[in-house]
Amino acid sequence: MANPINYVNAKYKNTGVSRYEGNPFIQALPPILSTERVGKKIKGWVKYHVSERLEKSSIRIHNIVSLLDDYFQPLGQHIQLQEKIDLMLRMGYVGRNLSDGSLNRKLQEGYERLMAGGEASANFSVEKTTARSMSLIGVSGAGKSKSLERVLDIYPQVIFHEQHNIFQIVHLKIECPSNGDLESLCLNFFRAVDSVLGTSYEQHYAKQRLSVPKMLALMQQTANNRAIGILVIDEIQRLSQVRSGGKEQMLEFFVELVNKVGIPIVLVGTPKARPIFELELQSGRRSVGLGSIYWETIPQYVKKDIIEFVNPNWLRFTDDLWKYQWLRHGDDPLTDEIRECWYDLSQGVLDIVIKLFVLAQLRAIANKKERITKSILQSVYKQELKPVHPMLEALRSGDADRITKYSDLCISDIEKRVIQLSSHIIENLQSQDEKRFEGNPTALRLFNMMLQIEPGWKEEKLESLVKNVVAEYPGLGFSELIQLLIEWNRVGGATPQKPAIVKKITKVPRRDWIQLGVDDLRYQYAYCEEENLSLVERLEQMGEMFDLDGWASGY
Repeated sequence: MANPINYVNAKYKNTGVSRYEGNPFIQALPPILSTERVGKKIKGWVKYHVSERLEKSSIRIHNIVSLLDDYFQPLGQHIQLQEKIDLMLRMGYVGRNLSDGSLNRKLQEGYERLMAGGEASANFSVEKTTARSMSLIGVSGAGKSKSLERVLDIYPQVIFHEQHNIFQIVHLKIECPSNGDLESLCLNFFRAVDSVLGTSYEQHYAKQRLSVPKMLALMQQTANNRAIGILVIDEIQRLSQVRSGGKEQMLEFFVELVNKVGIPIVLVGTPKARPIFELELQSGRRSVGLGSIYWETIPQYVKKDIIEFVNPNWLRFTDDLWKYQWLRHGDDPLTDEIRECWYDLSQGVLDIVIKLFVLAQLRAIANKKERITKSILQSVYKQELKPVHPMLEALRSGDADRITKYSDLCISDIEKRVIQLSSHIIENLQSQDEKRFEGNPTALRLFNMMLQIEPGWKEEKLESLVKNVVAEYPGLGFSELIQLLIEWNRVGGATPQKPAIVKKITKVPRRDWIQLGVDDLRYQYAYCEEENLSLVERLEQMGEMFDLDGWASGY
């Protein structure tokens, strides 16, 4: 077997928890993180600068669409999820230690079970498992799968322990098959191991047409041989009750999976999978550890005592996302009216919240309004989000049965619409831009900048002014060109006489800024670059910054 593509070499560190010490599988994991560090680790980082609002439309559209992949704002529930996953992962390794022989006992137990045809051996004392499991239930787009991926990305997927010559798979994710078959689910497990390690388990076991108990025994042996830390099974609502033998047999399967495979397992699905876990509670089998967590959408309002107020999580999330606008009027404030409409149309489903925001920006560029308004949000919802209207209507109703019925509508259809709309806008606007300035990027950027500075200008007049000023003064910088355009617009006419302001313009190369007088901000900027200071810090040192705190306190 060739080495996996993505693995790290084990580096062992003290964990600070006596129960974990001396266990190479745990000591090779990243350290236990504080809440603040978790937030920084799972936050998505969007490359953004306000000047990018001045780029041509085709460039801005690519930046807008990047939000679908890059934007992720941690909330309180994400931090709690990470804490649970971290605890499950480390606890699952407690009973499988390379150093004290417990892993060998697990392997021996697995061997005995295989020899017994998948059934527990009467002659072998079953080792107690330390694995913990949970289920994560929520409507499509609520962010449960993406949140799990963000959390798991904190950990390397494969760690190589050189002195023990073993590859440790820290986390493994599989999806339930679309045919809802338990045998296929087991084979998906082996396929996932093969994709990570380059092994051939699936090919070997698929030919043998093994029973589910026998495959569970093989999964246990593989999980211990490969030191799998935690297993995530997504889309569990696909499991067919008919093909699996009914809810009772499906629950028994999951019980077997936890107890006999012996590794922590996270089951992820929509409310359609809820009956399985309700049966667990009814039957009193809480000791299995399959506690259900309902991954809720962000509520718009929360109550404290009898007072209802806007949910701080909703305010924080929308305020943060609102900053990432590539529109000319992207600095418009987020009003209560827009925020209220935004929630009503998305119902706090995080994926819908982001997609609605992205589509609204694309629509604002297409119709040349260059700002997000309530009417644009409503038109996007009406025309682009049709596939999820039934689910959102069910959420508005608050009816649990309706929510379950429509909880797994396909949101990927909206992603296809985003791509199609982006391509259509780029194709149309790119041809307009190229036609307008014959592909001159300086003229196009100047044109966009002036529309943002003085939005009252008519585009036809501004286009003529830009063409003239760029043609007559090709050596001027942007600041000088802007001054010149403002002056030309003031005196009127497309080609007026050269104004006096141009004669006063002197351009100093950036390398010479350090030679300017100390009262020149360009000198101070150059000084800060050399001294590795921020300009604000430098101005504060010089006493040039207004003392807002002192002024507010009356000093």
